[in-house]
This record gives sequence, C-alpha cells and structure tokens, in this order.
Amino acid sequence: MRKRVSVGLAVLIVLASVAPAVGAAERPAAVDAEAAGDDVTPQRADPESDTVGWEDGYWHDERISVDQSDGLSDAEMDAMVSRAMARVEYLRDTEFSSDVPVEVISREEFQRRSSENRTSNASYDAWNDQVWEALFIVGEDRSANEALRSASGQSTAGFYAPGDDRIRIITDSTGAPTIDNATLVHELVHAMQDQNGNLGERIGSSETQDGSLAVDGVVEGEANYIETQYTQRCGVEWRCVETPSDGGSGTGSPPNLGILLTLLQPYSDGPVYIDWLLERGGWDAVDAAFADPPNSTEQVIHRTDEAPTPVEYEDRARNGWETFPNQGENGSDTVGEASMYVMFWYQARTARADTIPVQSVARTSGPLDTYNYDAPPSAGWGNDRVFPYYKGSVSDGEYGYVWVTEWDSEEDASEFARAYGAILEAQGAPGVGDEVEGEYVIPEGRFADAFRIDRDGTRVTVVNGPTPDAVANIRPPESDGAAGSGSESGAASGTTASADEAGGSTGLEAPGFGPLTAVLAVLAAVALAVARRRD
Repeated sequence: MRKRVSVGLAVLIVLASVAPAVGAAERPAAVDAEAAGDDVTPQRADPESDTVGWEDGYWHDERISVDQSDGLSDAEMDAMVSRAMARVEYLRDTEFSSDVPVEVISREEFQRRSSENRTSNASYDAWNDQVWEALFIVGEDRSANEALRSASGQSTAGFYAPGDDRIRIITDSTGAPTIDNATLVHELVHAMQDQNGNLGERIGSSETQDGSLAVDGVVEGEANYIETQYTQRCGVEWRCVETPSDGGSGTGSPPNLGILLTLLQPYSDGPVYIDWLLERGGWDAVDAAFADPPNSTEQVIHRTDEAPTPVEYEDRARNGWETFPNQGENGSDTVGEASMYVMFWYQARTARADTIPVQSVARTSGPLDTYNYDAPPSAGWGNDRVFPYYKGSVSDGEYGYVWVTEWDSEEDASEFARAYGAILEAQGAPGVGDEVEGEYVIPEGRFADAFRIDRDGTRVTVVNGPTPDAVANIRPPESDGAAGSGSESGAASGTTASADEAGGSTGLEAPGFGPLTAVLAVLAAVALAVARRRD
C-alpha cells in the first residue's frame, strides 16, 4: 500500500557543502578539468542504435568542452548531463529508458515549495518526539522534526523527485549554475532506479525507522556505490568537469550529530552491502534486493538474511494513558540496530557515558565503508518496538513510552542493559549499577524523566514517564496484576493508517524521520572529524 505519495522528494537530498560526497576518499587529489571552450559537440561517431555507455550523442569515455567557472550554459548542461548518463549506464550495465530532465531552481523557490508542502500533524510530531527521546538523541527541549529540518540548514544542493521524474539543482545563482559531478551521478542512479523499479513506491514501503533505513541501504547504497566507482575513475580513466568551490558552507546552528549519523547509515553501510550482493549474484542480486529489500539495518550492517524476532506486546496502560494507534505500526516504531548504535555513540560523545568508544565510529572495515555502526551493546539485536504514550491532549499533554527490546542471547540483553544504564548514570540518575534493573530518575536536563528497566531472559523493556507514578500507570508491573485495554499487537500484524489519514502530511515524511530522510554527507563528515579530533 502506498502510504506517503511524495516521500521520494526527501530521499535524495544532497548538500552543497559536500564536494565530493561519501565515497570520495578514493578520488585523486587533483582532478583534471575538461578543456574550456565553446565547442561541446561529441567527438566520436554515434552507434547505429542506443547502447549501454552512450547517451544522446555522448560516449562515457569521451571528452567534452565544459567550463563551470562562469556557470553552465544550456549547451554545457546538456553535454554534462548526457555524458553523466552514459557513465552511469556503463558502470551499472543498464540502459536509461528515457531522458532525465535537470531543472535549476533558486534556493528561495526551493524553500517556498518546501514550506507549501509542509502541513501540520500534531499527533505524528508528538509520537515522533518520543521515538527520538527514547534514543537519547533529541531531548524535551526541542521538537524532533524541527531538529531534523534544521539539520539540512541552507545547504541543500539538489534532489531527484520520483513524483515528476526529474532532478532539481538548487543554486544561489540561477543565472550561472554549477553542478558537482558526484552529485549528478548519484541523482542519476536514483532516476535509473525509478525508471526500472518505481523508486517512489520502494522508499515509501516501510512504516518504521529501522525499515526505512534498511530500504535506503539498497537505494542509497547502490547510488553511493556507483558514485564511488565514478569518482575513482576521475583523473585516471576519465576526464571530469571540475566544480568551482563556493568558498563557504551552510549557515545556521550546528547540526545534531546523532541525527546526522543516523541518517548517514545507509550511505555508509549500503555500498558495502551492495558490494556483498554483487559478489553473490551480480546486478541481478541487487535488482532482487531492490524488489525485496532487507527489513532491518542489522541485515545491512552484518550482511545477513537473519529475520527479526517477532515481538508481541500487550497494552496494560491505565488512568488515561494511551498509545498513538494511527502512527507507525499499530502505534509503535522500530528503531533498530543502527539507531541504537548511534544512541550509545552520541551519549558517549555528548555526556561521556561509558557505552562505547567515541572513536569506534571511524573503525571501518574497508574503503567503501565510511562510518562504523557495529558495537557490542547494539550487536545481537533481535528486534525492538517503541510505543509512545500520551495523557491528556495529543499536542500539549504528558508523554512517555515503552521500549521493548529483544536480543539474540541473554548475554546480548545484559550488554544492552549495562550500556543503557551507563546513559542513565551519565544523565544524572542515581543508583545505577552494572546490573541494571528497577526504577531510576533523571532529575534535571533535556532527558529529565522517570524510568523502569524490566529484564526477562532475552527481553529488556524500558518504561519512561514524567514521574514514577506515570511510569507505573503507563506500564504497570506484572506484580500489580493490573490490565489496561488488553489489546495485543504482533510484530507485523494489523493495519496502519497513513499520515494523510491521521490528519496531515508534509509530503516529505518517512517513518521516524519526519520531513527529512536526506544524506548530509560533507556536513556530517566535517562535524564527525572535528568530534574525533576533540576526543
């Protein structure tokens, strides 16, 4: 079922501050620019019929005369796009079925369109706030969706829109636009995915944060894999048009590194996953994964077909506490292994919690892997479901959540509980030990709340509320013998309402991410590099 018609608009947003993007560590330090001049005609004979590696008069390996120092003319733009399409065909060994229009719009126009497409959904916003608060990434002092929006700042450079089958390049100077080669190639891969497999439907196929990241592991993984193959050839096998530096970076407040690192996971682990698929079965295996994508980030991180463990949950809330039944999957979200890793890293980085080494994010397995998302407290993930709760008004009430986590072994469950307890301790909760179980209170700060940790074999359940009494009402202890509505939800059972049905949509939403499922590559790379230097 199509849930969010225009979700694809948010999927491939590239930032102007990235040049080159993820994977460009392989790119030679000096890249020869194309010869400048007015002649942008092709230099080789056209084939008798359309063929892979040739597009609209240009072969993948021929030179074009394009100089971006004074912006692109229409003829230069056409030549640059056509040859880039030929290069994507050559690298992907697949034909484009139709042209891909490239439109240049001003930043003001982009912001106007984004504002017009954004509508209010108080229920979704309140629900999503609890998901990110459960991850200790966005606290009560800020809206999660606001933090996600502000992370993109003023630096969006372009995106592919499955809704109208075109790439839009955003520039501060529509009269003299420039295009980064890697950005163009990345976007063209998405256009090819859309022509061959309905990209808009694929990226809107999951209702959970973990599911969306897993799907993006294939979608963005393939685009970044092809982009990397392209950048490796620039200055070696191919001449590439040089992109002038804009001499600056995005404006606005510093981004939330926890959000950025979460959003970057598909762009980092995805290319490694694609490479694994290629070794197993070539591009046919990639096509199969696009049609039937992985359903968890665990599968992408560890390159496995292991299915999540079903998680059943019985709502026992009382005294006015309710779930958000029209959001996510029966009111719940699954954050998954990647987001859990980020939780432990972010709290180690910002609160010096004894969870994982901050430097672990840079301990990658190979050149395709930009950041690491594998650590003991999040590995061994079996499944999880976060159930946000509210009491009173949806938009202005009291809030809490129940986070049910399932682990592959009791040892894995213990490791998660220990590291989670380290977060509580770092946030000021007294009485937290290595064997975490029982009630705790963070007395002040962005995450000030009451918590209860219940452990049962391979399951660890976190209950959160504004006070200990609220915690007891949101999830009465088993010893109370109390019951709420008695409704039971399977891991993938029941029906879910779309954001439109629930009272409003931005047109750019994806589960858990609100109006942004974008790669913020260079901005994040710079910020994380600074973070590593400081630790």
